[in-house]
Amino acid sequence: MYYKYTVKDMFSLPPEKFDQDIEKVAEEELQNKYEGRVDKDMGIIITVFNVRGISDGIIYPGDPATHHEAEFDVLSFMPYVDEVVVGEVTELVDFGAFVRIGPMDGLVHVSQIANEFLSYDRKTQTFVSKQRKLSLKKGDLVYAKISTVSMKNNAKDSKIALTMKPEGLGKPEWLKLGAPRTQQKGGSRKPK
Repeated sequence: MYYKYTVKDMFSLPPEKFDQDIEKVAEEELQNKYEGRVDKDMGIIITVFNVRGISDGIIYPGDPATHHEAEFDVLSFMPYVDEVVVGEVTELVDFGAFVRIGPMDGLVHVSQIANEFLSYDRKTQTFVSKQRKLSLKKGDLVYAKISTVSMKNNAKDSKIALTMKPEGLGKPEWLKLGAPRTQQKGGSRKPK
């Protein structure tokens, strides 16, 4: 889920910053360039740190900035399908729950919250089941499994779908309630 990578890249030192500490400027420039960006191999770049090995500057005709190569570390977030995550419910809507995992929210569709029918109560802003009296509200801590990942060019446009239906997932309190009172027979569900 979280990974640290070492990267080598160029950054530009604008003339108005020539009198500033080059390490500080390098870190700022590289943070502006990388943080929040989605890289297909590394995932969402959360932060740039430990900038080192800054080369002497190169000047290109017509460009007043100096260009330097540097090595630095990045902390990234890369979600993978079937990975189990823990997160906090940040929002409930009639079609599901948004769960904060790392730097972004994943969606648990209402059909993927539990193995029983849930109703959304708009007054209390909770999902509730009649069978085991399961409830889900904003601020609850839940365990979920990543179902699908769609990474775009930035974190805001990227999407993660989650499920809490497999045994052992959902709110920790739900485990104490046991499995739903249904039984699988011949592909249909019949109450006991």
